[in-house]
Amino acid sequence: MKQISFVIILFSLLFIKNIYFISGIILLLWIISLKDSFKLTKRVIKSIFLFNFGVTLGSLIIHHNIEYLIYINLKVFSITYFVFWFFSKNNMIQFFSFSKDLSYLLTITLSQIYSYKKTFEDFRLAYKSRVIKKLKQNENQFITKTFEFFLKKALKDSKERSLALKSRGFFD
Repeated sequence: MKQISFVIILFSLLFIKNIYFISGIILLLWIISLKDSFKLTKRVIKSIFLFNFGVTLGSLIIHHNIEYLIYINLKVFSITYFVFWFFSKNNMIQFFSFSKDLSYLLTITLSQIYSYKKTFEDFRLAYKSRVIKKLKQNENQFITKTFEFFLKKALKDSKERSLALKSRGFFD
């Protein structure tokens, strides 16, 4: 039942064309999530900022239509806010339990996220403990090396994950 209501609400948000109605839905979502609204809003903005900035800039260059820009940004914000709010109240693993394949993919994805998050935190703490005076050059070097490490790790891990998925029949 949760899956059906989630899909219905998500598709409803996708097909709304009125800026004022989308704004009203955002206001309703803020009211529903009153105690978590600031935290959720902050998470949503952090997660969509780069995407929305790129789309907004591109649309501004192509369309020159401010109303369209507001519409697109509100729509992305409302959908992202709804998804974040929904999964803060519902267990994601239980939500996808209706499908063995989706549950497996979700488990692999979450294990990767937590593994990368822990590795990054370890890097950050190691950097903090070894550097007394932070120099911009050292910090840039740390960021570059960390990015390089994660890029190589992601490429290596993707090959392993792809083989694991193939062996379980996900690809032809």
